[in-house]
Amino acid sequence: MAELPDHVSIREVGPRDGLQNEEPIPTDAKVRLLDALSRTGVRRIEAVSFVHPKAIPQMADADEVWQRAEKADGVRYSALVPNTRGAQRALAAGFTEIEVVVSASDTHNRRNVNRSTDESLDDIAELIDLLHGAGATAEVIVATSFGCPYEGDVDPRRVAGIVDRVARDGADRVAFGDTTGMGTPRRVRELVTAVRDRNAQLPVLLHFHNTRGTALANMLTAMELGVTEFDASVGGLGGCPYAPGASGNLATEEAVHMLHDMGVDTGIDLDALIGAAELAERLVGKKLPSGVLRAGPRTRLTPMPS
Repeated sequence: MAELPDHVSIREVGPRDGLQNEEPIPTDAKVRLLDALSRTGVRRIEAVSFVHPKAIPQMADADEVWQRAEKADGVRYSALVPNTRGAQRALAAGFTEIEVVVSASDTHNRRNVNRSTDESLDDIAELIDLLHGAGATAEVIVATSFGCPYEGDVDPRRVAGIVDRVARDGADRVAFGDTTGMGTPRRVRELVTAVRDRNAQLPVLLHFHNTRGTALANMLTAMELGVTEFDASVGGLGGCPYAPGASGNLATEEAVHMLHDMGVDTGIDLDALIGAAELAERLVGKKLPSGVLRAGPRTRLTPMPS
């Protein structure tokens, strides 16, 4: 096995990506979950998205959730926006880390935002200028990076070309979404290599779904390639409304359990995180995919000797 990094940074996306794909829950419940996650030691949280309430009713109260949330020292909070109006709302709310999304697949992009990938990239170029002008950073998330529910396989060279474009336009970082859960270690290796060959300096984050049970294997492969930033969702909350059959995200507590057992630091308190996952399960009113929630007594992991 290749040498692993000493530390991995996990961005918790349950409050946005996770809840966005569940039945709407009350504002109080969203604030409780966000605050509980802020106390786990996680250092990055995707808090809300500023979208039209008719498109995503689960995020209709984004302004109120963010206003009421307890912002923990040392935690970086970000918001997802679909367009200029969303970016303006996020900036007005005080966010300085903002994400925009484009699909590598033209068909998925049209289903998601009713425009082609190239049209979205033109819009994103303007958004990057707007965000930088306001002193905020812009992260471009490339959805369907490992496969599309409508088109099937996505060529890593197409994804690398999208990264070429957003890098020229000034993106501060990029993320690659396994929207369908089609990702495998082979696909991860091919994609990361293709992107790094052309834009080695650009910070990279990976976002895995666990539809086919490969999320942890994909994470490990990416770590062997030197990637140290990942998204994960408490309890495995989430999915994608425009990817039929896609299941939830990589569960944060499953990722932390594996990493700590391998001697990789995350800064996250696993017991506190499991408590937040139990809270999330109660708030959404159903069992969540995470195996850690039903895996018996909590034990502080001691890494195996090398």
